[in-house]
Amino acid sequence: MQEKVLLIIPCYNEEAALPALLSEVAKTAFPDLYKVDVIVVNDCSTDNTVAVAKQMNVLVLDLPMNLGIGGAVQSGIQYAFNNQYDYAIQLDGDGQHPPAEVVTLLNAQKKYNVDVVIGSRFVGNGDGFQSSFIRRLGIRYFHWLNRIFTGNQIFDSTSGFRLLNKNAIALASNNYPDEYPEPESLVLFAKAGLKVKEVSVQMRERQGGTSSIGKSASVYYSLKVSLGMFFTFIRH
Repeated sequence: MQEKVLLIIPCYNEEAALPALLSEVAKTAFPDLYKVDVIVVNDCSTDNTVAVAKQMNVLVLDLPMNLGIGGAVQSGIQYAFNNQYDYAIQLDGDGQHPPAEVVTLLNAQKKYNVDVVIGSRFVGNGDGFQSSFIRRLGIRYFHWLNRIFTGNQIFDSTSGFRLLNKNAIALASNNYPDEYPEPESLVLFAKAGLKVKEVSVQMRERQGGTSSIGKSASVYYSLKVSLGMFFTFIRH
């Protein structure tokens, strides 16, 4: 029997990058073991994201209000939970995550038998796009925080390219951080006793649109997420 995989693509104004990404997903050869579906979660975009997604014949979840990245991802995870998917994989709508690397995450889950797999730019032989110096500095900082709050050696805790199995889907469908969820969710997973594995993947520069975190917001982002991780740690 095939295992069900849901690719969750959260989008806010991604009409420029989305057509190429969805075309690439359609051309990706996934192992026969898996039945792969795609859902685009539109977080109240002001451009033609919804129209583009519908033209590509994928599932579209059109949120009635802007929930932010955490709310958009959780909406996709809740869909995966309600429809009994075996795996949910977040794939950013800006094209930074090559769909072919989805297979890397699936293979790692089978090999290591873990609940969460993180696609990382900073372990193994990953030599693709590695972001700006400021963002890499922040990622090192979050690696240090993760060692404190989770006990795990995670180098790319801000990576949104990740796989959740049924255990992680069940947890995240009910409890998931709102605004900048990637580092905070790792604290949730660790406190729940879920196993996390980080594996090397190739990533690219965003293929369209603009980042939600500019250089001027980096310090604010780091402070806010640090506090979020701390409060997540003491609450759970």
